[in-house]
Amino acid sequence: MLKLLVVWLINALALLTVAYVMPGIAVSDYWAALVAAVVLGLVNSVIRPVLVLLTLPVTIVTLGLFIFVINGLLFWFVGSFIQGFVVAGFWPGVFGAIVFSLISWCLSALLLKSGAPRSQ
Repeated sequence: MLKLLVVWLINALALLTVAYVMPGIAVSDYWAALVAAVVLGLVNSVIRPVLVLLTLPVTIVTLGLFIFVINGLLFWFVGSFIQGFVVAGFWPGVFGAIVFSLISWCLSALLLKSGAPRSQ
């Protein structure tokens, strides 16, 4: 349960960082980032797999690049109805989703290190 809370806070911090770095994305305050992080998590766990499955032929033809389109559209979609989280359009959504994923991944790798040492 604690790990889920830490991941939620990491994603909210990543959203705030994306809003600071990307010109077409804005987050009004930390509470909006927390709500947007929850909604993004729900959308990515429920809607994204269905869209990936439905667009599998296009994804195969484009050698997986269509996944960026799906991620950008979902990022833009969440920004369209969360109060305080604004994504200005499709391209800011695509680039914002990429930057959000990279920042979230880096922060998770730094903060959620596995305690067990690896054996060789």
